[in-house]
Amino acid sequence: MRISRLVLIALLASSPLSVVAAAPPNALDVDATDAPRKIFHVRETIPAAPGKVTLVYPKYIPGEHGPTGPITDLVGLKVSSGGKPVAWRRQPKEMWAFDVDVPEGAGSLDLTFDYVAAADAWTTATPQLAIVNWWSVMLYPQVPQANELVFAPSLKLPAGWQHATSLHAAHAPGEAGDSVAAASRASSSAAASGRDSLGDAGDSIVFAPVSLVTLIDSPVLAGAHFKTVDLTPGQTPGHWLHIAGDSAASVRISEDDAAAYRRLVAEALALFGSRHYGEYHFLLTLSDHIAPNGLEHHESSDNRAAERSLIDADAKKVLGTLLSHEYVHSWNGKYRRPAGLVSGVSADYQAPVDSRLLWVYEGLTEYWGDVLGGRSGIRTPELYRENVAVIAGNMERTAGRQWRPLEDTATAAQLLYFGRPDWASWRRGVDFYPEGELVWLEADATIRQKTGGKKSLDDFARAFHGGSGGKPEVRTYTFDDVVAALTAVAPNDWAGFLRARIVDVQPKAPIGGIEASGWRLVYGPAKPELVRAAEEESEIYDFQHSLGIFVKGDGTSGDAGDGIVRDAVPGMPAALAGVGPAMRLVAVNGRRYSEKGLRDALRDAHEGTAPVELLLENVDTFTTVRVDYHGGEKYPRLERDDSKTDWLTPIGAPRAGK
Repeated sequence: MRISRLVLIALLASSPLSVVAAAPPNALDVDATDAPRKIFHVRETIPAAPGKVTLVYPKYIPGEHGPTGPITDLVGLKVSSGGKPVAWRRQPKEMWAFDVDVPEGAGSLDLTFDYVAAADAWTTATPQLAIVNWWSVMLYPQVPQANELVFAPSLKLPAGWQHATSLHAAHAPGEAGDSVAAASRASSSAAASGRDSLGDAGDSIVFAPVSLVTLIDSPVLAGAHFKTVDLTPGQTPGHWLHIAGDSAASVRISEDDAAAYRRLVAEALALFGSRHYGEYHFLLTLSDHIAPNGLEHHESSDNRAAERSLIDADAKKVLGTLLSHEYVHSWNGKYRRPAGLVSGVSADYQAPVDSRLLWVYEGLTEYWGDVLGGRSGIRTPELYRENVAVIAGNMERTAGRQWRPLEDTATAAQLLYFGRPDWASWRRGVDFYPEGELVWLEADATIRQKTGGKKSLDDFARAFHGGSGGKPEVRTYTFDDVVAALTAVAPNDWAGFLRARIVDVQPKAPIGGIEASGWRLVYGPAKPELVRAAEEESEIYDFQHSLGIFVKGDGTSGDAGDGIVRDAVPGMPAALAGVGPAMRLVAVNGRRYSEKGLRDALRDAHEGTAPVELLLENVDTFTTVRVDYHGGEKYPRLERDDSKTDWLTPIGAPRAGK
C-alpha cells in the first residue's frame, strides 16, 4: 500500500528514528509526470515561525566543485501560508537566496514552482526516461546546520515507469516491520530488484525521511525502458546496476558486460578493504539526447552515456571506465574529501569551496577508475595501456602547461569546466583529471621501485580510504595528510615529489610513471582504438600530434559546421602557418575538405616535399595557408623497455580472490 502525505506525517511523530524526532520534516513533493516536456512540478511545505526567513536554493553542488545550482531554471515561484499569498524577494547580492516575511500566526510556508530542465542538466528527461537530482527541485531555510534539516520527499512518475535510487521507500507501521527504517529496507530490496514499477498514474513514491545531505546525495533514475542487474546476488551489502534507456534495445546488457561489472565490485572491495555505504546503486542513463556525464554519491552514482553504449562496440569504448570512476568516488571524494570541499556536509550548500586538491579528489579517482577498469575486464590489458598512452600524449600536446601549473587548473575548476573548445590547449582545461592520473601512476611506480614490488599504491588506498566502513561518512584531509599517508607506505620526499609536479609550472608532461613502469611513450602512424572510437562517436577528428588541430565533421554531411577547426595547438605546424580555432577548412590541396582527403594530404606530404595547402574561411574572409609538415599522421602508444621491470602489467592485473 502506498501511504498519503498526511499518514506519513502522523507516522513520523511516533517514529523512533532520531533523524526525524527533533522537528516536523520539510515536505517535498515532485511531480515528474510532465518530465517528457522537461518540466518538473514542485510543492514544498516548510515549517517556519513568524518573522523573516531566508529560503535558499543549493548553490555549491558536491561533485560539481563550483556554484552550479541551476537557479535560472526555477520558474513560477509562489509562496503562501494558510492559503494566503506571501511576498518573496530575491537578495540582490546572493541570487540563490529569497527573503520571506512569515505572517503572524503561521507555522509553515507552502511553496510551489516548476523546474524547467535543459538537456545537459543533472535533473532532466526525454520522453522515455528521467533523472531527478533533488537539489534542482528544492528550496530550504537558511539556518545553522542546514545540512541536518529533515525532508520527507515524494516523487510522482509517468504511468508504468520503473525507478531506482539509494533512498528507501516509507511504509506504515506493521506493513514491513515496526519502524520506518525496517519498512524502508524491505521496500528498497523490492526496488533494487527492478520490480518496483508504478501502477496508476496517480501513484507517488513516498520515501522515508532523510537529512538534507542524504537527500542531495541520492538521485532517482526512472524510465519506461528499464533493467536492473544484481551485481552481488545473495550478498550483503547489495550492489545493483540500473539501466534506463530511450529504447528497449538500449538496456540490453550482455552477460560478459554484466560479469565485468560484477568483477568491478569485487576488485574495488579488494583494493580498498572496506566500503562506506549500506548498499550501492549504479544508475546508468543511455540517451543521445542527454549530455554524457557522471556524478558521484556515497551510495549511488549518476552515469550518462550514448543510447547504444551497451550494444555498439565503439560506443562501449567511449563509455569506457565511467562507472568505475564514479564508483571509486564513494571512497575517494565522498568518504575521504579535501577539507575545502565540504560545503554541504559542514553547514549548507552556499559556502564557496577551495578546490586546490582536486588532483587527489579527481586525479586519483581517474587513476583508480582506469586501473579497476583493467582489473575487472571492462577494458582489456591492451586498451588499459593504450589509454595511458593517449592521456600522456594529450598532456604532452597541452601548450598551456608552459605557463599554468596543474594546481591552478584545480583551483580554477569552477571556471574551466565551462571553458570553450577554442584555444583549450593554450588555456588548459580540467587537466587535474588526466594529468593527475599520470602523477599517481608515477607515485605507484615509485613505491614499487623503492620496495622491490613488496608495496604499491594499493597499500596507500587501503590505509587512506579504508577504515571500519559500513555507512556513509566524511573524513577530510589536507595536503600534509596525503604526504604522511604516502610516507607511511614508502619513505620518500613526497612533499617535494608532489609540489614539483602539481604546484610548479612543468613544461613537460609527467611521463615518469610510464618510464619507471618499464615502458616508453612513442609516436607512430597507427591510430589507437580509443581515439578511433571517440572520433566515430563524436565526429571530432584528432590531428593534434601531426598538424596540431582538431576538426569537427568529416565533410560528408553538408552541414555548415563541417570542417570547423575546434582547436589549434600553439607551436604546432598548423598554428605556425596561421590556422586558428573556429576557422573552417574549405579545401585541402585544391579539393573540397573531407576528413579522408586531409589524411591523404598528410600521406602525400610525408612521401613528398610539397606542403599541405589549406583553404580557410575565417568569418567572411578566405585565406590559403601552406603547412610545411612532412611527418605523416602521428599518435601516441606505449613501447616496452626491456631494460626495466614491467610494473604497468601487474598494476592492471586482477587482485580479487588473491
